[in-house]
Amino acid sequence: MTKIEPLGAVRERVLAGLRQDIIAGRLRPGDRLVERELADRFQVSRVPVREAIRALVAEGFVLFETPRRAVVRRLTPADVRELFELREALEVYAAGLAASRATPEALTELRELLRNAADATEAGDAETITDINTRFHDRILAMAGNSLLISVMEPVDGRLRWLTRQNEEWPQLLTEHRELYEAIASGDPDRARTHALSHVRANYRSTVRHLFGEEPD
Repeated sequence: MTKIEPLGAVRERVLAGLRQDIIAGRLRPGDRLVERELADRFQVSRVPVREAIRALVAEGFVLFETPRRAVVRRLTPADVRELFELREALEVYAAGLAASRATPEALTELRELLRNAADATEAGDAETITDINTRFHDRILAMAGNSLLISVMEPVDGRLRWLTRQNEEWPQLLTEHRELYEAIASGDPDRARTHALSHVRANYRSTVRHLFGEEPD
């Protein structure tokens, strides 16, 4: 007997697939999301596709150009600036907390992520690099030990991953993450905050250069 997948699970599967396609660049800004085509691709009805598209609109990945035309959103300089302003405020704070609360086990996990990131960087595997870098920052948030901080970051996490994917200066990014790890491992909150701030601002400049071909103000 064929097992029927619950509608909610179908929606989440479609949503996760489309979100990852956007983050990885398989769906690019301006690309149209056609319900019929997506339903065929995921082998589902149009209902979960429609719901997934609405969720992507709420998350900031997609917009409706007309009531019937949904497209992947084109990020503007203002979008990027605002997301990085939020990231600067929260990630810098998190890094300071992580430095004061890090356990040996958590630091070991960060070192392992850095080793994996080095392998992916050498291979030029952009999607894996993006995934590992996201997990690296997620681990720092967890180390901070502040559940409210995590809940504030969660609604914009996907868009921040999307922006991270735009920064293709992978060796420099790896260097910055290694320096941030050393700062957190030192147990010095001020040093960790300083490195986190430098990292976020460098990432902002790289992203703006890649997206818009110009230096940020």
